[in-house]
Amino acid sequence: MELILKKDVANLGFQDDIVMVKNGYGRNFLIPQGYAVLATDSAKKQLAETLKQRSHKEENIIKEANKTADAIKALEIKIAAKVGAGDKLFGSVSNVEVAEAIAKEGIELDKRYISIAGGLIKRTGKYNASIRLHREVIAELPFEVIAEQKL
Repeated sequence: MELILKKDVANLGFQDDIVMVKNGYGRNFLIPQGYAVLATDSAKKQLAETLKQRSHKEENIIKEANKTADAIKALEIKIAAKVGAGDKLFGSVSNVEVAEAIAKEGIELDKRYISIAGGLIKRTGKYNASIRLHREVIAELPFEVIAEQKL
């Protein structure tokens, strides 16, 4: 089944992409939830016109995303977490904590656009996070998980 996405869908595509999915996934989830519409000829023509009109605005959005990416790359993020024996954490560090640490530096990001390789972090050390600012702009953020200082 060929669909045009109306919203970004994780592991499938971005808004205004034309994607092929299994019939049940499209019919039972994507279309009823408002994530996609059928890719008919008229819908494709309308999409082409919309993309043509949006291309100029898109350039400005990409420039802003690149500026934000440069600002993110300049950050040195250290996340303090409670540590048990050795370097194991009590609990874990996820994209939520990374988003909060970036927000403390003055850059507001949605936690859904931050992905950490391997998912949750359960040990202290240096890690990388990928931050998707735009479909064409992905920033890599190195950060470090350190032991919380005891008072």
